[in-house]
Parts: sequence; structure tokens; C-alpha cells
Amino acid sequence: MSWEESQLIEHIVAQRWYGSKSRDVAHARIVDSVELRSAEPRFALCLAELRYDTGAHDIYQLLHPEEESFGIARELVSAMRSGLTLQGHEGIVELRPVPGFAGLGRELIDARDVGAEQSNTSIVFDDELILKVFRRLEPGINPELEMLRFLTEHGFPNIAALGGWYAYSGGPLAATLGIVQQYVRGGLDGWELALDELADEPERFLSRLGRLGEVTGEMHRVLASDASDSAFSPETPSVEALGLLTATVDEEIARVFLSLPDEDEAVEPIVGRGEEVRDLLRQMTHAGAAGQFIRTHGDYHLGQTMWAGDDWVILDFEGEPARSLAERRRKRSALRDVAGMLRSFAYAGSAVQLLRDVEPPEGWEEQARARFLEGYFDTVDPALLPAGQAAIDRLLSVFELEKAVYELQYELDNRPDWVGIPVRGIQRLLEESSTPA
Repeated sequence: MSWEESQLIEHIVAQRWYGSKSRDVAHARIVDSVELRSAEPRFALCLAELRYDTGAHDIYQLLHPEEESFGIARELVSAMRSGLTLQGHEGIVELRPVPGFAGLGRELIDARDVGAEQSNTSIVFDDELILKVFRRLEPGINPELEMLRFLTEHGFPNIAALGGWYAYSGGPLAATLGIVQQYVRGGLDGWELALDELADEPERFLSRLGRLGEVTGEMHRVLASDASDSAFSPETPSVEALGLLTATVDEEIARVFLSLPDEDEAVEPIVGRGEEVRDLLRQMTHAGAAGQFIRTHGDYHLGQTMWAGDDWVILDFEGEPARSLAERRRKRSALRDVAGMLRSFAYAGSAVQLLRDVEPPEGWEEQARARFLEGYFDTVDPALLPAGQAAIDRLLSVFELEKAVYELQYELDNRPDWVGIPVRGIQRLLEESSTPA
């Protein structure tokens, strides 16, 4: 495919999935292209390299022509069904079906773009299949493919089944390009369901949370179940490893608290308490045994779940998009996922006031936490957790604190009206830490 450099830069930086909007692009070029169809209109996958004025660079996957993305997506799924290997100028694209997945063996008719995603492109076919195209590529296997394949092979049912994937190798890198999954027809987004039922039937949503805890505990149990797979086998962290984890967050806490606006009433309860927050986080180093570290979801909250039929489905195993692929594949405490979901309950209780002008029932967040945790602790393998409830609570509070500090920075930058949510979370954790057991 032939592109003028200026046209290529203009095209990529205009896309919603372009992730470096604050950088200036110095150069761009197509490093490889793979033809999917030679008949008109011709379809191709292109790998485009962008180099920035800082010296850094990214590689993006383009569908060419972009306005024919539905047709290209159909071509990809059809080629995946056949397990084809396509030759590019520098490398190859392999398209691989999951054996026994029936969804690939049918004609695809209706197609629509999900539209809401910022970092990828997802196209739904006939409300049966969904193709996710990864746009910014990193060397190595994408965690979404790796996690879905492992969970599928080890019999975890609460996911959208993996149907196949396509990947590039050779030339500039080896990377996962995209995956096909079963589309969860009629599934209700967990975040929207929480807001809807908090407004109309708060007890009904609470009744679902015990099951969400069970599903989460079972997910962690399965992720820790194969000692023969080095990418997933549980590991016992050293004291030094725990100290390093603390150190990676300590600097962020110092930076966030240093920049807190003095005149903002929303942050007043925590202004000047940065050292207290840092001291609480350092408890991780002195908390003793932390259980085992395993592969985790990595970005776990209500928006990554769906209620489908009469059970929960867990989605989006890519991890936090701002982190590198290596960081997203790192093993961590299962309690980090748990903390992310607990913080999501705090957000739901406040967001229903901000977005729906509805006051949640008194004590709703505490009840949500209790029901989720009861289901989780009844299901998860205890060997994954620290020994004793006091140690579990302490480590869980550290991960909640880490998450709340991250939220604080995000809200200060993007949604000032929501700053009070992480502030209340930090304030609660500080108060709990200072209360004698």
C-alpha cells in the first residue's frame, strides 16, 4: 500500500484509537502490509510506524481502506475459519481458529462497530461474533488472548468464548493483531446495571453480588491451577518483591499529594496527609506473607462485567491500557482485582447521585462489599491469600489505597466533579488504619 508520509500521519492521529495525542509525530512509514483480497476493493492489513520528536516510536495496525473496515473484518474472520497464513513483505500473518468453536462456520451478514472503545476497534457480526482489532501493537502475546485461551482450556465458563485470533511475526515485531469471541447477546453491562438497579431496585443488585464474588474467586482459582505453565504458575513473592511493589506507587502518591489544589473543598479532607498515605502504603512491606502471586484480570471493575441470562460474564482481559504489555502480564496478588471491584462499588454509589440524581440506600456500599467478599472468600483457594483475616484485610486496604490514589489523579485531570469519590475512599482507609483493632 502506498501512502504519502504526511497523509499517513494525518490519518492516524485523527483516529479515536490513536493514543499519543500529546506527542508530535516526526516521521511515519508503513513497515509491512499483508493483502487480504486482491479483487476490488482491495483489502489489506498495514503496520505503520510512528516516530516522535522524543525519539520514542509506536506501531499501529491499519485496516486499508479504513472505510471498508466491515468488509475487511469479514475477510479476516473467513480466513481465520480456514486457518490461513498470509505472506507480507517482511513477515507473515497467521489466522488461527479455536478447535471446536462453531461460530466461525457460518456466513456473516450484518456488521456494526461497537464504537465506544478508545484504544481498539470492535466489530459485531449478527449479534453472534465480535472481532476485536488491536490498534497499538507491542511485541509479544496480548494478555487478552493469553488469558482467554488459558481460561478456555481450563474450563472456566464465565467468559465470552474465544473463537480464534490472528497474529503477525517477522519484520519489525511479533504481536497479536486481534481476536474473535462469542458475542454476549442480551448481556447487561455491569456498570449500567448497577446504576439502573441502584435507582430502582437496590436490593436486587445487592442480591447479584454474592455470585459475582463467587465467579471472581473461581476465576482466580483457575488462573492459579496449572503449575506446569510458567506464564501462569503461582509464585510466592519475596519481601524484596513486596518492597519494590510499594516503591513503584510511593513516588506517585508523593507527586499527586504535592499537586493537590489548596482551594478545592473536595480535597480538603486529605490535604497535607500525603505522608500518612505513604506510611499506610508501606505497610505492604511489613505485612508479612502475602499469599501467592498469580496472573490476574488487571483492570477489574463493574464495567468489565456483564449480567447475561442468570450469571456473570467477565470481559476485557487486556489489563490497564496505560501499562506496558510486560507490566500487564506480571503476576500480582489476587486481592488487587478484589480491590478494584470494591472501588467500583464506591463509584456506583456516588455516580447514581451524580448521574441519576438518586440517593442510594444508607449503608449500600458496605452491604455491597460484604456480599461480594463473602462470595469471594467462600470460593477462592485460601492458599492464594495471606494467612489470617487481619493480614488479608491489611493487604486489601493497601490495594484499595493504591487504586484510590490513581483515581484521584484521574479525576483531578478529567472530572473535577467526581474528585470527592476517591477522596472519600482515601479518607476512609486512613481512618480505618488509625482505629485500634
